[in-house]
Amino acid sequence: MHCQPYASVPPYRTKDGSEIRELMHPAVHGNRAQSLAEATVPPGTRTLLHRHRHTEELYHIIAGLGLMTLGGTRFAVRPGDTVCIPPGTAHCIEATGGEALRLLCCCAPAYSHADTELLEADPQGAPP
Repeated sequence: MHCQPYASVPPYRTKDGSEIRELMHPAVHGNRAQSLAEATVPPGTRTLLHRHRHTEELYHIIAGLGLMTLGGTRFAVRPGDTVCIPPGTAHCIEATGGEALRLLCCCAPAYSHADTELLEADPQGAPP
């Protein structure tokens, strides 16, 4: 069993533009089949529309208000809400409140940049 202290996990930026703290990942911690991360989306911003071919994701909102795009559906999310994102489903999430949107993201199989396909261009110039 492995315990990962929060303070020892540096944040990084994923392909979709969110800030991530990888709380548990097989490549680092030795767990086998999934990853758990905390994502932060600053107020008034959103992640890029993207999908994962192989990964199923669960988003659990822990702070802030947001607008989730899941396939052709958009809906509001708030603390306590959990969203299942099936493999291959286009999605993004926007922080709509006055504070950052924070969520836990569980991925099975574990998150991989290689499994992330951007479906729109990054406004900072990176192509999809």
